[in-house]
Amino acid sequence: MTREIDIECPSCSPREEVAHEVLKEGQSPLVRCMKCGQVHPAKMKTPKNVSLRVIVSKMDVSNTFKTDLDSETVLQVDDELVVDDEETGMVCPILITSIEAGGKRVNAGRAEEIETVWGRAIDEITVKFSAQEGTDKTEVIEKRVPGDYEFVVGAEEKVGNTRLFITKIKVRDGLFRSRKGDVVLAKYVKRIFARKGRREGSIQGGSRRGPW
Repeated sequence: MTREIDIECPSCSPREEVAHEVLKEGQSPLVRCMKCGQVHPAKMKTPKNVSLRVIVSKMDVSNTFKTDLDSETVLQVDDELVVDDEETGMVCPILITSIEAGGKRVNAGRAEEIETVWGRAIDEITVKFSAQEGTDKTEVIEKRVPGDYEFVVGAEEKVGNTRLFITKIKVRDGLFRSRKGDVVLAKYVKRIFARKGRREGSIQGGSRRGPW
């Protein structure tokens, strides 16, 4: 997330405000003009906070919360956002899946313009494995892990008493990771394809991720 402000640019727009990216906050703020790229000091207005409506999906349940943000904060689809609802006490990191502003779905917007944000909770994720056994039998197996848990193509992954050898991973943008050693965080996983049992020469997974 970056903060943007509208101010005059001494290089390309000395009389009209244009969008700038804030590079440095504090008593001597620096900004970059998003029109011409000029970096210059700026007099900053004190930002106001807005209460943002956020619909959080966790497993098969969705709940509505409120979180306070700087009004000029720019949010984008696929950004991570920590929802901190003071009324309910709920604090949860989410991955933004959709944004509504001006009565329509958009890919990005300023907090003051946004009406609703939808997101998936990524504190814990249920990951689905398509586990192949032999040539004609496939079983769907689920594992619940933290959102930052690493899955590695070529590694062995233990789910309960079952050992799986990861062959490829489908991520949420629709692409696949199939090169040995490719790492995908759980929060970005759509589905993992694996074979049951152990294969010689596989990467030993889990050693840097803790016991799960």
